[in-house]
Amino acid sequence: MGTPPTLESLAMQALVRSHSVSICDTLEDVPWLLFPRLFREAYAGGHAEVLKAMVQAWPFPCLLLGAVTRSPDLEALKAALDGLDLLLAQKDRPRRWKLQVLDLRSVSSEMRAQGCPSLAGSSPPGPLSPRPPATCDARRTEERPLTIVLDLTIQDGPQGAFQAYVLRWARKRRGRVQLRCEKLQILSGCTSRVRKALRPVRLDSIQELVVDCFWRRETMKTFARQLSQMQNLRVLHFSKMSAQVYTSRALNALYSRKYVAHLGRLQCLRELHVHDVFFLHGKLPAILGSLTALKTLSLSSCPLQEDDLKFLSGCACARQLQRLRLRSVCLGRFSPEPLRALLEQAAGTLETLALEDCGLTDAQLPAILPALRQCSQLGFFSFYGNPISLGSLCTLLSHTARLARFSQGIYPPPLESFYFQDDGVLGSIHLERFLLMLGPLLQAWRASSTPSQRFQICADFCHRRRKCQMVSLGPRGSWVLTVEGLPGLSALPA
Repeated sequence: MGTPPTLESLAMQALVRSHSVSICDTLEDVPWLLFPRLFREAYAGGHAEVLKAMVQAWPFPCLLLGAVTRSPDLEALKAALDGLDLLLAQKDRPRRWKLQVLDLRSVSSEMRAQGCPSLAGSSPPGPLSPRPPATCDARRTEERPLTIVLDLTIQDGPQGAFQAYVLRWARKRRGRVQLRCEKLQILSGCTSRVRKALRPVRLDSIQELVVDCFWRRETMKTFARQLSQMQNLRVLHFSKMSAQVYTSRALNALYSRKYVAHLGRLQCLRELHVHDVFFLHGKLPAILGSLTALKTLSLSSCPLQEDDLKFLSGCACARQLQRLRLRSVCLGRFSPEPLRALLEQAAGTLETLALEDCGLTDAQLPAILPALRQCSQLGFFSFYGNPISLGSLCTLLSHTARLARFSQGIYPPPLESFYFQDDGVLGSIHLERFLLMLGPLLQAWRASSTPSQRFQICADFCHRRRKCQMVSLGPRGSWVLTVEGLPGLSALPA
């Protein structure tokens, strides 16, 4: 026989089923610590009128509506916003109105696994009481506009009903409502769509921005002005603006100056990920010179000059870099000295290092290895796509495996295991040669590594599809071939 419900549970069930016009008055007598549980009961039962009333009487500064369910519920959103409209329509703000922030962001599965988060945003202090203690001056609370928090994705095609409703609601109430967005993804090249979606948004509230779409000149021109207002950006991903597409040198120079000037003003930026854009060529000093908070730098398929690398090695942010990726950047035609100097500057803080498909050869490796040995915090190292010989690869394996915090390395097949085309260009892997070379590689690895460290060889890769073929040492000591996704820099282990 099941445990009978408590009187408290029965009372809450009776309350949420009530559609009395006096429900707002009834909520006045509900202890404030019971509001989150009561809200969940009303939400689960689909009681829109109760939800509307509870939003008006919410006794906390914040309501995490996105934490109630795994997927957004449009009807619950409408009920919550209808409740806010009833408050906004009143000339004088009611004394019972405590709500300042309605947070519509979804809660991650990791947070749910740790326990359902409080709808009030934090654990309430003190013992059970009819109302929470005042946390701010009443006059300041009245003057502060209501804030809606939402993560936005702007993309082509039909827009999600939940996001579209919030944007439309906020646009009609500008001045009385602030729409804040901490994470913004722009996957559309349509200028009018981007401009319309961002119109009600406080651009200085954006902390993480992902731009992953081909843009025409008009979109680039419009967004340059918006980027200048995103002064609190912490993370920026910028991609798909290749010099192979934008071929006008004069226009490229003009837009390079505009974007570089705006990027250089992002004083709060901690992560910069740039992939296949034209405006980096010779511009790193103007961008990185004032980014004193930068901890992560990822440059992929970007046209860099040797002077860019020289500047980076002497830049103040180099001494605090924790994650560095250079991918498909032609380092093989540069002197190895700037890269060596950069690794020496970052040696005390660097946890993740990826030098992938950069054309580094046996000639550059002796200059890099001494600096690599100084990277005392390094936990992950990726070096695939670089043509180095078996002897150099064995030396590299032993150097990285001896690092105190090292846990995982991804390396290229030895140069001797490839077919060579008539023009000297590397072809595909010669399987028999490759299998013969696994023995010396494993011997070099085991001579310096510990059982907890992981060793992989990237036999083939495709950056466009973000896939690779990995040869790994299995638990029984045999080699295993798997197809894996190439991890983004933020997903790599430190």
